Amino acid sequence: MKAARYYGTEDIRVDDIPEPEVRPGTVKIAPAWTGICGSDLHVYFGGPVSPMPTEGNPHPLSGEEPPLVFGHEFSGTVEEVGDGVEGLAPGDSVVVEPLLVCGECFACREGRYNICAKLGFIGLSGGGGGMSEHIVVERRFVHPVGDLPLDQAALIEPLSVSAHAVRLAGAGEGDVALVGGAGPIGLFTAAVLKALGATVIVSEMSGQRKQKAKDTGVADHVLDPGQEDVAARAMEITGGKGVDVAFECAGVQPVLDTLLHALKVGGRLQVVALYGQNPTLDAMSLLFKEIEIQGSMGYADDHPAVIRMVQEGRIDLAPFITRRIAVEDLATEGMRRLVDHKDEEVKILVHM
Repeated sequence: MKAARYYGTEDIRVDDIPEPEVRPGTVKIAPAWTGICGSDLHVYFGGPVSPMPTEGNPHPLSGEEPPLVFGHEFSGTVEEVGDGVEGLAPGDSVVVEPLLVCGECFACREGRYNICAKLGFIGLSGGGGGMSEHIVVERRFVHPVGDLPLDQAALIEPLSVSAHAVRLAGAGEGDVALVGGAGPIGLFTAAVLKALGATVIVSEMSGQRKQKAKDTGVADHVLDPGQEDVAARAMEITGGKGVDVAFECAGVQPVLDTLLHALKVGGRLQVVALYGQNPTLDAMSLLFKEIEIQGSMGYADDHPAVIRMVQEGRIDLAPFITRRIAVEDLATEGMRRLVDHKDEEVKILVHM
């Protein structure tokens, strides 16, 4: 079968590899669409990052090392089910929760398998990937999406990242939430918050990303930190109280600082973004406002609720798809474009 495999920095090749075989408790899927994630960009241009294996150092769960089949944000159609699999049949449209977990460590036993001690990601750590003609996945990580279009379904994975963060923050109806950054995860976080009944403020400097936040209707207020004091405006919007909860979706120091200052006394800061280097923390704001800070990593048992939210029409995923490309154009029209024209794109989808 054909599969796009990652060999190293700026080196992805479409290879012929053996087709995987279904095993008891697994599902064989034909991937339809695969989204390009920010972590894919880091890996493609900067080299492997944890929890990726490297040459001579295979992943502890998959046993694989580069070259690795690429792509972890994907949808597809069930081709075959293994012995013992229930609730799925050939022809079903599905999405995959692309995790490799041990099931034995403390985090797994506590139900927080998203922070497994040996965590890996399908499409980054082995176990196949969405940029292939076939993949075999454990039943527990395969979620039916009904008649949801498969291109939109490919966005369920990143949307689940945002939904997990919102759930951990306890944000919902009646809250005022400030989202720092209107990249894909920031936009999806705002979409989840709106669907739950929160008032959403988005802070973003890029004109095109600001416009996307407005056009998709995910924000009640869109503020530009290059033109106004976001923390001061947040205070005005909340009558001087400050926002109930803030989501750091940019991974940059000034955004973190702004969110701390915009929060109410006793507010919560949810850190969703990955940082290239560790930020500093305004400890005085933290202490004198008794702010809670919490991290958020991926998702755990979030996909079913997110799928229902989309099926019920509470979130429209179609406007977030900005380009569809063939796998042969992955490097130029996918990876390169997301760097050179990042403000124009939200999600670029890849088809085999």
